[in-house]
Order: sequence, then C-alpha cells, then structure tokens
Amino acid sequence: MENQDIYKKVITELIQKQIIVLGSDIALLKAKSIKGLAVNERGEVTDLKGNSKEILQRLADEYMALSGQVFKSILMLVLQKYPDIIVNMIQ
Repeated sequence: MENQDIYKKVITELIQKQIIVLGSDIALLKAKSIKGLAVNERGEVTDLKGNSKEILQRLADEYMALSGQVFKSILMLVLQKYPDIIVNMIQ
C-alpha cells in the first residue's frame, strides 16, 4: 500500500471515530480546517495535499485540544494497526 494511502486510512478512521465522540458537525469542521486535508460528509479522506505526516499531526493536535485523553486513547488504538505511523501526543 502506498504511504499516502496508509495516511488516508489512518486519518479517515480517526475522523470517523471523532464523529462518534464529538458529533459530525464539530469533528468535520475541525478536519476541514486542516490545510491540505479534504474530507467528505462521511468523514472519509478524499484528498491529501502536502506532507501527510504533518497533516495527521495537525489533525491530532486539533482533536487532542478538544477531547484530550479520549482522543489519545482512540489514537493509540488506531495506530496499533499502523506501527510505521508516528504521532506526537504531547499536549
């Protein structure tokens, strides 16, 4: 699987889990505010422009600011499936 495809899967999964936690309005608003990230109304990533790792980190920072430990727990569960993907969780 191509590197960008992996990031699309990770980011899509995180957004969809945040839709459950935060509701679709807030979760999608935050995701759509990330430069280089395009998502549809189901929370699926439709495009990544730029550095995929930086986009994931910016999204993680936004969600951590909103739901802190809850998001960190979700992030850790998702990243267990993708051991090559690293996100800084200091906040």
